[in-house]
Amino acid sequence: EKGREGKEPWYRKFVPAHNSEYEMYMENEWGFELHGDKELFEMLTLEGAQAGLSWPTILKKREAYRRSFDGWDIKKIAKYGAKDIERLLSADSGIIKNKAKVQATIGNAQATLKVQEEFGSL
Repeated sequence: EKGREGKEPWYRKFVPAHNSEYEMYMENEWGFELHGDKELFEMLTLEGAQAGLSWPTILKKREAYRRSFDGWDIKKIAKYGAKDIERLLSADSGIIKNKAKVQATIGNAQATLKVQEEFGSL
């Protein structure tokens, strides 16, 4: 598939043509500035989830992460407890089933609230 100038996109050597999530990410997000606490928190979470895995794996699960973490509502996530962790680690959630990563996301939400309180935003 050719890019806008009739050439292969620069990222083709990294992104197979059949991986639409990754291709859309490279076209529309990679290398662009990111603004907004919700957007920054999402990327922090996804980058953490990616540890030890491939980025395409995480991108395929991105919508499941959004659903599972209440659309990245930082205040809600900061209040998650044992039942929420159990829900997130269930087979139905669609996210990476790693308790440490889920707990880190909750801790990061709590830390984000402290940063917001002190500085206004991330």
